[in-house]
Amino acid sequence: MADAEYMAYKDPKHPINHRIKDLLGRMTLEEKIGQMVQIDRSVASAEVMKKYYIGVFGFFGAGSVLSGGGSVPAKKASPETWVDMVNDFQMSSLSTRLGIPMIYGIDAVHGHGNVYNATLFPHNVGLGATRDPELVKKIGAATALEVRATGIPYIFAPCVAVCRDPRWGLCYESYSEDPKVVQAMTEIIPGLQGDLPANFRKGVPYVAGKQKVAACATHYVGDGGTIKGINENNTVTSKHEPLSIYMPGYSSSIIKGVATVMVSYSSWNGIKMHANRDMITGFLKNTLRFRGFVISEWEGLDRITSPPHVNYTHSILAGVNAGIDMIMVPYKYEEFIDGLTFLVKNNYIPISRIDDAVKRILLVKFTMGLFENPLSDYSMTKYLGSREHRELAREAVRKSLVLLKNGKSANEPLIPLPKKASKILVAGSHANDIGNQCGGWTIEWQGQSGNTTSGTTFLEAIKNTVDPKTEVVFNENPDASYVKSNKFSYAIVMVGEPPYSETLGDSLNLTLPDSASTAITNVCASVKCVVVLITGRPVVFQQYVAQIDALVAAWLPGTEGQGVADVLFGDYGFTGKLPRTWFKTVDQLPMNVGDKHYDPLYPFGYGLTTEPIKNN
Repeated sequence: MADAEYMAYKDPKHPINHRIKDLLGRMTLEEKIGQMVQIDRSVASAEVMKKYYIGVFGFFGAGSVLSGGGSVPAKKASPETWVDMVNDFQMSSLSTRLGIPMIYGIDAVHGHGNVYNATLFPHNVGLGATRDPELVKKIGAATALEVRATGIPYIFAPCVAVCRDPRWGLCYESYSEDPKVVQAMTEIIPGLQGDLPANFRKGVPYVAGKQKVAACATHYVGDGGTIKGINENNTVTSKHEPLSIYMPGYSSSIIKGVATVMVSYSSWNGIKMHANRDMITGFLKNTLRFRGFVISEWEGLDRITSPPHVNYTHSILAGVNAGIDMIMVPYKYEEFIDGLTFLVKNNYIPISRIDDAVKRILLVKFTMGLFENPLSDYSMTKYLGSREHRELAREAVRKSLVLLKNGKSANEPLIPLPKKASKILVAGSHANDIGNQCGGWTIEWQGQSGNTTSGTTFLEAIKNTVDPKTEVVFNENPDASYVKSNKFSYAIVMVGEPPYSETLGDSLNLTLPDSASTAITNVCASVKCVVVLITGRPVVFQQYVAQIDALVAAWLPGTEGQGVADVLFGDYGFTGKLPRTWFKTVDQLPMNVGDKHYDPLYPFGYGLTTEPIKNN
């Protein structure tokens, strides 16, 4: 009897391949399809989960649960609350017939952005400006600890897009327009997942234990090359271009053991990537020998058709046969499961395709140690927003800043700014707004202006840094007469884009808000000023350059605003280099380094340097 009940897949002494084979042989079609489903936590409440596992669909579990942007157990939820929620879902999975653990995934694209009090690092465009892969690897390790602090083992990052047009609303998730920079920054993957052991097999996923997370290279492929930068649009390329521009980030990610790859909403020469068998099965799985699982975008199958969801059966058929293994449904899971079951039972999708998907999902779960350690405790909650991580983020901010102008002439630099001054003005919409300085994917999917999470605003940082006798005056939108009459020693104007993400961030004009234009004009007309731009990409700025004294591209720095003051006042020098070409007018776009007609305001790789002031 004991021998009959022995289940090899539950025995960690067996090689993973044996465990997968044993488990797959025991699974019904319903249980296999369950593994391919990812649902949002909002529809995976305890009652629905119970009904889902036992009532409606029999004894099988969802392969995965996720938190979409802003999908949280409670506002400002503690890490302990997150751990309890994930464990509750996991207990539901473990109580099914075979006890296959689910994998919980979340967006953590610049630190653990959904979670209150997490350390938020500069968005990828800023990290690209650092040109420092080792720093990015450390950020990966810190992010893994903060995500694990909330009981979550899987993240939808890093984005290895090569943004070729800043009009794209996700351009800040791209490290650079240069594929070599993007490729170098895939060093975040061993930070997130752990360093590969010697002689590890190429293409096989690797996660090094309970302090690491499974990563996801996104969004495969060509997402950053769409026409006019329109999100989810069409990328038109020659056969050679994708390999040289868009593919290096994926080949490096796979060599470094990335566990999963997410498919892009966009099309490739008119073919929706979610239905592109040649690129998913043919190139990613067969040519690049990727052995992890391929996951869809949020409602990615729905958007195969236009309008979305008009023929969902067709979308399931096209997406699964293209080679997508796990489907981020994320709400209408009954419709997906019924549709896929019908297609398999009627031989439209071969069972071999289902088995391939499930083997890949199980490989990642076994590799992560989920079968041995499916539940989390509170022992890692101390890592969320820790001082060490905030110091690392502050270092990243310092290294990400790009100095584009310093003084009306090279002989009269304004930066480093003197800490001792009678009175200084700090102005602009982004000077004292933690939400603005973090950008999208912060607490909410789109981000949000205001006091959304804990951190240090630029204004607080400036006050912390200047001499105690220096008077710091903050006026968000001063008029010209106020500036003229107050005899300021100098001014710092901090303006930029409001937070955004994805399609809502698409912009065909790339202009700053009117309030930013007014602040720059009113302040810089009568006092020496440095303008600090808080943006996810280059913006139209040529008309302001002559009237300002200094210009800093600060990108979207995250919670640690002190890093900006560290460099402005000379405790550290400027070292950042442009990861993107700064255009003169949007009519030039797309314009990337190496193009024939290359006439930028500031070229790719540009960045003035300053020396730190000793004993400052």
